[in-house]
Amino acid sequence: MILRNGCIALILIFISAASLANTVQGIRTYHAPDNTRIVFDMNEAASYSSFALDNPSRFVIDIERGSLLSHVGLPSFEESSSVDGLRYSTSDDKLRIVIDLSRSVGVKTLTLGATADAGPRLVVDVPEVDAPSSVIAVDTSANRNIRVVVDPGHGGEDPGASGPGGLREKNVVLDIAKRLVDKLNATAGYEAYLTRDGDYYIPLRGRNDIARERQADLFISIHADAFTNPQANGASVFALSESGATSEMARFLAESENQSDLVGGVNLVDMEDQILAGVLLDLSMTGTLSHSLEVGAEVLDEIGGIARLHKRRVEQAGFVVLKNPDIASILVETGFISNPGEARKLATRDYRSKMAQRIFNGVDAYFRALPPAGTLLAAYKTGLIREHTVAPGDSLGLIAQRNRVSVQAIKTANNLSTDVIRIGQTLIIPNE
Repeated sequence: MILRNGCIALILIFISAASLANTVQGIRTYHAPDNTRIVFDMNEAASYSSFALDNPSRFVIDIERGSLLSHVGLPSFEESSSVDGLRYSTSDDKLRIVIDLSRSVGVKTLTLGATADAGPRLVVDVPEVDAPSSVIAVDTSANRNIRVVVDPGHGGEDPGASGPGGLREKNVVLDIAKRLVDKLNATAGYEAYLTRDGDYYIPLRGRNDIARERQADLFISIHADAFTNPQANGASVFALSESGATSEMARFLAESENQSDLVGGVNLVDMEDQILAGVLLDLSMTGTLSHSLEVGAEVLDEIGGIARLHKRRVEQAGFVVLKNPDIASILVETGFISNPGEARKLATRDYRSKMAQRIFNGVDAYFRALPPAGTLLAAYKTGLIREHTVAPGDSLGLIAQRNRVSVQAIKTANNLSTDVIRIGQTLIIPNE
């Protein structure tokens, strides 16, 4: 009798375990400019099949022995131009998920293994019908602005490092990056762009692609990482290494950041051997790495005014996101979010603004000294363009008349959208 009851108990345990197989424990969505990502959090690696149907357009996923926990709500897709909704049904042997589409698009699926921050996932990427064009008009005229691409690390289902009180790296660095871009765009001679302006993920190589599409003069990736020891602290600036890392910490952080694509769903293995050798050769030939180290040193010196520095020199490691063959590229670690003291500072708007200002100061100091040929700052440095400090009683019209240029030329040279100027403001006066 005891044996029989034991057998019954084992059978019930087996049935219970089987019923939990392929259980959807949560559904998350992330909307990017070019796609909507739907993430199904699973209790184990999903065994599934998928297919597309027309009239009406929809994408179907059948999860074998699947189920969906009762508390899991279905997301809305108000921001998406491709996804109209999501529904599901269950039968004895599968969970069927139907994604209703506005029209036929090339939907992709992939599975991701468990990480320190998430369990197994089934990921669905739906391209946006109204995705922005990848063709970007870039100003190549004389006296152009210096172009800077600022990359907030992580995003979407890749939160990056986590700090006390639910502080997440992806949110901290996005705020700092936005502030930095605003400061650059408010300064005559610069134009700046973000790789992401919201909570979504971009593969590491995709971030490089954005910098190339913009024909950037400088690429800045911003992070606030974690270390195994919560006492680790200090801000750092990194450039790409052509060989090994300059310290054990640099190696650890590079390996940690390079894992982001495994969270985001891109396999880097195929890319490394094909691209790395050519990239490093180009870096040696063009001097890009030298420029990266120089601008990095200026930024590090500025950051040292408000933060303890982990190292007093620019470190180097094999960060994938820095592998731009012809663009000066640096990675700024604004502090360790895993350190309680630094996390408290990074959680405040005031400190984030100060950090953005210090990064800007370093970038501006570098380009004032070594402006790229053909840029507005280069013309100013060589005396081809003049400077005027706004005095009481000045107006754009009067300044233009005195310098024999048009009001519009002054507005264009200084990124001014209105005729409003302030006393003490420094204006660049172009030659017409």
